[in-house]
Amino acid sequence: MPQLKLIFAPDPVFRQTAVAVEKVDDDIRALLKAMFEVLYAERGVGIGANMVGLLKRLIVIDLQEGGEKRPFAMVNPVIIEKSEETQTFEEGSLSYPGISAEVTRPKKITVNYLDEEGAEQTLAAEGWLATVIQHEVDYLDGVVYLDYLSQMKRNMLLKKMKKYKKSGGIA
Repeated sequence: MPQLKLIFAPDPVFRQTAVAVEKVDDDIRALLKAMFEVLYAERGVGIGANMVGLLKRLIVIDLQEGGEKRPFAMVNPVIIEKSEETQTFEEGSLSYPGISAEVTRPKKITVNYLDEEGAEQTLAAEGWLATVIQHEVDYLDGVVYLDYLSQMKRNMLLKKMKKYKKSGGIA
């Protein structure tokens, strides 16, 4: 199984667009499994493939609500609907340690994707799950949550992250 590790900002991979997966096979399932290992090791709720240095349209998510693992993977996710109604959550990223910011996004989305068996799925998501999916799809499109902030706020947070990393906040 491939060994993956988290990529930290700044890294050019975060500005690149991931490419669609042509076929869901054992290699893709192995990558998804490795992504889940990173997700759980880092105590995250979602990872877009760019975050582990892969430019493939893969996402793994587990909100672990109530401490219960409910992992699910999305291959080639495409958000096909977004509600007019919005919501704001505090977002952070494993790849941008020590910082977070409030981001406003659509409250409800509908996403088409392939599951781990390659079957087409459609999911209507709202609330925190909708935010997490949008956050991870953004990574696949070369967008990070900080892009939703003003230049001043973004620069302030990036400075704070550098200080956090220097102080030994991450290995």
